[in-house]
Amino acid sequence: MEIQYIDSASKQFEYYKKLGEKTFAQLSEEQLRWKPNEESNSIAIIVQHLHGNMLSRWTDFLTSDGEKPWRARDNEFENMSVNASEVLILWDEGWSCLFEALSKLDDTDLKRTILIRSQELSVMDAIHRQLAHYAYHVGQMVFIGKLLLDNQWQTLSIAKGGSEAFNASLSHKTNQDSNR
Repeated sequence: MEIQYIDSASKQFEYYKKLGEKTFAQLSEEQLRWKPNEESNSIAIIVQHLHGNMLSRWTDFLTSDGEKPWRARDNEFENMSVNASEVLILWDEGWSCLFEALSKLDDTDLKRTILIRSQELSVMDAIHRQLAHYAYHVGQMVFIGKLLLDNQWQTLSIAKGGSEAFNASLSHKTNQDSNR
């Protein structure tokens, strides 16, 4: 089975997008704007930043510098009066831009050179860079959600103390599939 890099990267981006959305689904509008302290960012601010980053990086991905002159990065970290639906609009716009750009690529593009802040990167390196960046920020969002909800948090992966049961369910499923 041949695995295509662009398809694999797209699946990883989709995974992190879903983690963010599962976090949003558990939180109130007020919680999306909560910050643990003045130096930290709220989930809404992180989404503003991701939105700006995604639009800048993925618009004209192969043909212009990924740091667009119209981007106002510093403003992305300012408290904006946005409601939950506006946060989701920013979220969706950013991801749509990313997935649209990826859909235009194929694995022959991976060795091409692009620019981000005048730094030359291969397309593959640029994708890796953005995947790591987005995973980092989605992890922050999940952590904030866990801080806010404490024991009301619905885990997005295997619950603490649940590894044995999870592994047993996988083993049971594998056995059922092989008996078909």
